[in-house]
Amino acid sequence: MGNITLAVYDEHRLVREGISSLLNNVKDMEIMLQTDSKNKLLDQLMILKINVLIINVHILSIQLLNLMMQVGISHPKVMILVISVHSDEETVLKIIKAGAKGFLSKETERNELIEAIYTLRNGHDYFSKSITSLLLNKYVNKLKSDDGSADISNLSVREIEILRLWGSSLTNKEIADKLFLSVRTVETHKNHIMQKLNLKTSVDMIKFAIRNNIIDI
Repeated sequence: MGNITLAVYDEHRLVREGISSLLNNVKDMEIMLQTDSKNKLLDQLMILKINVLIINVHILSIQLLNLMMQVGISHPKVMILVISVHSDEETVLKIIKAGAKGFLSKETERNELIEAIYTLRNGHDYFSKSITSLLLNKYVNKLKSDDGSADISNLSVREIEILRLWGSSLTNKEIADKLFLSVRTVETHKNHIMQKLNLKTSVDMIKFAIRNNIIDI
């Protein structure tokens, strides 16, 4: 598949360089662009093939939301990963509606940042534990009442176990360590789960797990 190409957008140079330095030694990731200019970002996205755009948010503005929407419309293959100081419900929902496929809180550590990038590159959404809990708390009653056509009998025992652990907010690395598997194997199982159940996002997986009593809320 080749290297995962990244762009980092933030108004502060130290923050841009800090995020980039966390990823410099990851062998299959490449920082193609660091910028604080909206115009330069949009121009370079026309030239560079960027897989994941990391946007660090200090203050959520209309201009920043518009930028995310513009990127989403003009470059639908670019996955937007937001790191935000604020993770209240209103901010999270606005950012998701603007087109972000990943959201990390300010408490995020390097390993989770790397996991989020891999997950987005594989075509799936990624939300940090605190964000997932927030979204679940808001929609849990609706999720439980949704009708679902996916059949739990399609899953193997191992797949159900992985779904249960993931739904309990364990990261891929934590699941791998607990089950004595590689992270790649866990990712493969999760992809198979989504394919078997015809699910498109991580939120859909949570819905399925709740409806089928695989996880408790």
